[in-house]
Amino acid sequence: MKKLLPLLLATAALLAGPLSLSAAHHKGDKKMKTAPDTLIHVVTVSWKDGTTEEQIQAALDGVHTLAKEFDGITRVWTKTYKAQGERSHAFVMEFKSVEALKEYAESDAQQKWYEVYIPIRHRSTTFDIIN
Repeated sequence: MKKLLPLLLATAALLAGPLSLSAAHHKGDKKMKTAPDTLIHVVTVSWKDGTTEEQIQAALDGVHTLAKEFDGITRVWTKTYKAQGERSHAFVMEFKSVEALKEYAESDAQQKWYEVYIPIRHRSTTFDIIN
């Protein structure tokens, strides 16, 4: 028993260290680091009948161009991995802030992209998500 007690105490001390560090990391945080301050603009889209793969690709490539031309967009995603329902594609734009999204609306960059996107878009649904 005398040999078992030190072993149990050592094991408890080893286990308590990571637990206390984890608790200290989260203590006082209302939002963990998984909740950024950016805004995510999610669009699901279906295309008009007769739209070609080349036209779709041009519209999706245009999302990447937007990120280069409009400073308020930080990242984009354009490759649909899986789609359910009538929408065949989706794309996501990450904006620096709500204000950046407001500045994007009606911007020259958006209007230029709309020349490619709007003529082939049948329906779309947009979600703007923040923390």
